[in-house]
Parts: sequence; C-alpha cells; structure tokens
Amino acid sequence: MTSVRDRGHSKRTGAATLPSDGRANNLSLVRRTLHADGAMSRADLSRTLGLTRVTVSDLVSDLMDRGHVVELGQSGEVRPGKPAILVDINRQGLQVIGVDLSGETALRSAVLDLDGNILESLERPLGTGTGTATATGQAATGQAATGQAVVEQVLELVAETAAKATAPLLGIGVGTPGIVSGDGVVLTAPNLGWNEVPVRELLEQHTGLPTLVSNDADAAVHADHTFGGGCDDEILVKIGRGVGSGVIVGGRRARGAHSAAGEIGHVTVGTDPGTLCVCGRTGCLETWMSVPSLERALADAAAAEDPEAATAVVYKEAGERLAIALAPVVGVLDLAEVVLSGPRHLLGGPLLDAVQQTLLSRLLHQDPQPVTVRLAEDPQDIVLRGAAVMVLWNQLGVA
Repeated sequence: MTSVRDRGHSKRTGAATLPSDGRANNLSLVRRTLHADGAMSRADLSRTLGLTRVTVSDLVSDLMDRGHVVELGQSGEVRPGKPAILVDINRQGLQVIGVDLSGETALRSAVLDLDGNILESLERPLGTGTGTATATGQAATGQAATGQAVVEQVLELVAETAAKATAPLLGIGVGTPGIVSGDGVVLTAPNLGWNEVPVRELLEQHTGLPTLVSNDADAAVHADHTFGGGCDDEILVKIGRGVGSGVIVGGRRARGAHSAAGEIGHVTVGTDPGTLCVCGRTGCLETWMSVPSLERALADAAAAEDPEAATAVVYKEAGERLAIALAPVVGVLDLAEVVLSGPRHLLGGPLLDAVQQTLLSRLLHQDPQPVTVRLAEDPQDIVLRGAAVMVLWNQLGVA
C-alpha cells in the first residue's frame, strides 16, 4: 500500500496491474467508505461501490479477519426479507499514536481513535542544552547533547503513550518542525538541535510499530483535510514560533522536489529591509507573522501614543505580508481555501480580514470569489490529529 510520504511522489513504471493490486484497492475502498459514511449493510456497500454483493461479502470477511471491520448487529431500517446486518470500520478496536514536536516548550503525544478523538494525552517539558543530534546520535564535539537528549525524550514519551493504549495500535505518526525526507529522516530542525536524525527508524526500533514522520504543518493540513472539513485544494499556514504551511492539491499533499513544499517562513515579502531574521536575512515572512514577532510588535504598539491605531497597523501589515507570500501559490495552484492555524486571539479579526482582502486584490477577479480564508478548528491538537491521519492512510488506506 502506498504510504503518505510516497503519495504523489511515485512515478508510473508501465508495469501491468496485478489482480492483487485490484483487491488491495477494493479493500481500501471498503475501509474508506465505512470510515467516511458510517455503518451500512453489505447490500448498501455493494450499491455504493458498484461491486457485486458476492465481492463485497468476500471483502468484508477479509477485513473482519484482519480486525479492520466489525459487525454491529441488525439494522433498524424496516425492509422486506431478512434484516440486514450493519458493518463498520473497527472504530473502538483500533488506536493510533500521534506525536507533536512543534511546541515551543513541550513535547506532546496522544492515543487517538480512528475518528481522530484523543483518548489519552501526555506532555513533557522540552529538554535544554546546546548540542546537536546527528544521524549517529552523537552530539557535536565539546557541546552538551541537547539534540540527542530530545531524541531520548521522544522515545520515552512514545513508549509511555503506547502503554496508555487500550486496543491494538496501528502505528505512530509524528509531526515535527523542520524538513523531513520521504523516509522519515529529519534533515534539519534547528529548534530541536537536529540534523539528519532518522526519527522513523529510531521509533520503529524502539516500539516495533510502523512509524510515519512529517513536517508539523504537513501533518496539520492532513488533519484539516480529513477531520476539519477542508477541501481538496487548500493551503494551511501554521503559525507558531515559526511560519510553515502544508498544501493539498487534488486531494493529495504536495511534497516538493526537496521534501520542503510549504516552507514559506523565509520567503522575502517586501522590498523594504524589515527586521533581521534568525536566518541572517531581512524581509522574511517570519519577522512579521511568527507568534513571537507579532507579540513583540503588539507590545510596542501598546506603548505607542495611540495604542489602538498602532495595534491596527500591526495586524494589517502582518496580514498583508502573509497574503503577498500566498497570492502566487494560490494563483498558480488554483487553491480554494487558505486556512490559518495558530493562536486565535492573534489570527482572528483584523489580521484574518487583512489576509482575505489583500489576497483577493492580488488574484484574478472572479464571482464567486476564488478563495476563502478561515481559521483552523482546534489548533491546539491539529498536529496530533494530522499525525494520526498519516497512519490511517498508511495502514488502512483511510483519509
């Protein structure tokens, strides 16, 4: 089965389709349909999927043997003949671990059910130090092993979380800051002190569970697309200590040639110098839109002669800069939604309005308007839920 990290990244080889491929696709269709539409009879599944009743009965039996589907009992609907037996995805009998490493001061993990509900959650303070974890797990010479200490924290946290599960675990999904390769190696995550850290391999060795690792904004867009009512063509901008985004095009997440699609935080968004960024340049989007940057600007505004007017300027300028960065992306990919995920008290109201107005002013006029801008639901848990979605797709073909 194609994993989340490989979707949209594979190439056609011209190889003939095997009968087993068709069966695997049909099994995924059954799981996806039940997950999205809820319990139904085998006859209803047959009509929905356009497959014969014999084929559907065989597929359901296979999935029941695997523990992916369960019978719920007789349907309450009155029909002629024998009462139908309802089947559904095994919502209560399978669980997933989601991990969120994007917090500024803490690492989070949770046990979730197949509907993205958090059943148990754990949080641990982020370790301190100045070292760097590498592919070999060694710290830079002469420095404290900060990066490696974080790796060890993650391994311990996930093991503790797995012990909280009350049903078989399908796997682990991880959302992390930084750039992540297709095989689950965190190529660089400066905030964690990580460089070429094989997070997927380390977690699989430590837990024995299938593991998927993704950038935190990419995980977040999966959550919005699957559980948050997102559409098949959207960009989610995750705003925290940095600014990143995840992009869904045609129902599939864009990865990019270097596993860095959506890295917009260090895009220059003006010809004026702006504030010096941590990357060493000026004019980066993060110097206007990250939470620390917004909070600093608002604190300065509060001390101004006219605090209300100065605060309005901060929100307006930040929203305009974000829209300037997004307009070419939205236009080129013909996206229908821009979703902002982060502190609602900062992103709602005037900032959201400034993004919407500036974006529309920079796109080809259409009626109805070509793109909408909204806030994400449940931004606190969006990475955890998105990490779970990655596992659902990888293990069940459900998204």
